[in-house]
Amino acid sequence: MSTVPSTFGTLDGLLSANRKWADNMKRGDEEYFSKLANQQTPQLLWIGCSDSRVPANQIVNLAPGEVFVHRNIANVVNHNDLNVLSVLQYAVEILKVKHVIVTGHYGCGGVAASLQNQQFGLIDNWLRTIKDIYQANEAKVEALPDQKAKVDLMCELNVANSVRNVVHTSIVQNAWARGQELSIHGWCYRLDDGIIRDLNIRISGPSQLHRIYDVISDKVAANS
Repeated sequence: MSTVPSTFGTLDGLLSANRKWADNMKRGDEEYFSKLANQQTPQLLWIGCSDSRVPANQIVNLAPGEVFVHRNIANVVNHNDLNVLSVLQYAVEILKVKHVIVTGHYGCGGVAASLQNQQFGLIDNWLRTIKDIYQANEAKVEALPDQKAKVDLMCELNVANSVRNVVHTSIVQNAWARGQELSIHGWCYRLDDGIIRDLNIRISGPSQLHRIYDVISDKVAANS
């Protein structure tokens, strides 16, 4: 199996690479960093997985300053996670983002681990949310022919659940109540071709909330 060559050498090498990168950016635009330092006006909040192969800015080809990012294991949104809630509040109330995109990825290790009947340590508590999703959709998941298809569907269901939890927050509900333009989306990225699949989940107001689980049933076949 081929591997992607690593460009990581030493920490000193990283610092040297940073200086070269900064010099290159300034050669293209001498005021690049001064403009970046004085302005943060992203239009979207990206809630994604911590997986090192899913860098938000790069896979949507946006520059620094254009995406506000929160990442955790398996892009889970829980109502008791003050980290994600704080990021969401800042993005919605201060930055006034117009889009919140929950982006999972097929083959997610956190999702795959949640389907196993074994302990992994502290992370088991984090994965409990995904196990609950599986329990609620067990018949649909187990009807699929192989483990890859099961994990892929669970990745999509996990995105849908996180979208639901985002729109249920008082942060989002209050934004809609004051007339703020805000849409919540669900996407899933495939590592082996670099393409993001739109799961056709877009919630722009409380009246659309019921749509979240209605659009998932045939996604594995459609996105394979």
